[in-house]
Amino acid sequence: MGRLPALIILSIFLLAFDYYCYRAVLSVFNKWRPATKKLFSVIWWTYTGILVIGVFSAIYVPSYLPLYLSLRSIILVAFFLTLICKIVMLPFLLIDDLRRLIIKMNRSLKKKDTSVAVKETEPFGEPISRSSFIVKAGLITAAIPLTSLTWGISSGAYDYKIKRRTLVLPNLPRAFEGIKLGQISDIHSGSFYNKRAVQGGVDMLLAEKPDFIFFTGDLVNDMATEMRDYQDLFSKVKAPLGVYSVLGNHDYGDYHFGGAPSAAKAKNLQDVIKTHKIMGWDLLMNEHRRLKVDGEEIGVLGIENWGMGRFPKYGRMDLATKDTADLPVKLLLSHDPSHWRQEVLKKYQQIDAMFSGHTHGMQFGVRTEHYQWSPIQYIYKEWAGLYREQNQQLYVNVGYGFLGYPGRVGILPEITIFELKRA
Repeated sequence: MGRLPALIILSIFLLAFDYYCYRAVLSVFNKWRPATKKLFSVIWWTYTGILVIGVFSAIYVPSYLPLYLSLRSIILVAFFLTLICKIVMLPFLLIDDLRRLIIKMNRSLKKKDTSVAVKETEPFGEPISRSSFIVKAGLITAAIPLTSLTWGISSGAYDYKIKRRTLVLPNLPRAFEGIKLGQISDIHSGSFYNKRAVQGGVDMLLAEKPDFIFFTGDLVNDMATEMRDYQDLFSKVKAPLGVYSVLGNHDYGDYHFGGAPSAAKAKNLQDVIKTHKIMGWDLLMNEHRRLKVDGEEIGVLGIENWGMGRFPKYGRMDLATKDTADLPVKLLLSHDPSHWRQEVLKKYQQIDAMFSGHTHGMQFGVRTEHYQWSPIQYIYKEWAGLYREQNQQLYVNVGYGFLGYPGRVGILPEITIFELKRA
């Protein structure tokens, strides 16, 4: 099925769902005057219509149009928040309808048993007030995610937090003892709407004075043009020993152009690659670099995206590890953390530590110094923080930016600072 037919079917389903919620709300406020009901109906369906048209426009309108990215973000956020609230309210509506159905069936059975007409007030006197209570409870419950998600937009999206970690590497050369490594991931520049706030995060990273920096993929959502307003800002991200980067699954343009090769898709990828170069970042595409300090060396390896399931597998570890046998420490940049367990642990024991992103911590959950939880953990075994298995380590950064939902609740945007230590 093509994208347009699928969207039309989804829209019909959502409109039917919307009508169901609309009727439930009217049933609670049935004492409204006709003029008030009419005004409510006009506002409800106008808002719904704008969202549906907006979602189609967000997908099909060319991204180079003025204000496109900002309007798309606003529309998609409004759609997301509205849908979440209605989904939360849905169980209450279903319970109320089930209750009504049981009452109707019970009344029908009583009529058959007694052959006497039952007064209208008997089955409906108490149930109507109870119905009103259930639906109002649903409305109040729906306001809870609306409040928290709105708070996540206003306060969480750009609330950058620095995570400090000591990275113990047994074979680390003495010259690298105490050196600082910074990591950011998942910028997703197409989602930003506050350049000043983004600048604040860059300033925080640079204030740490890392000796070298890793960026572990997803510079954009889909299009290279999304970096148009942020390229100058991230060009400031520099370090004495260099900034090393890799591509993430979103950087290839698959979600915009489709999985099949095309000239437009290839050009977009080349533009993304060119952006890394313009910013002065050393983009590693299945290759490695040697970092030298006082005559001693360690390896920085980077591969293209290698993801589980439907995510593309462009990464080539055989190419990235070529001619690295003499390096005492090998640090790998690989966007998707599932790569660590599925390939690195099994076949590449020479990798001391791998650095990833991708999960965003689902931008929702709980994360403290000693405890973390997010729904994403039911998909990814390693989704945030430092993991160890035998002599190998993995660090998953929960991301600098955001995607889809333009905020974060509990899982805040991260800048990681590692201090390298010998065992």
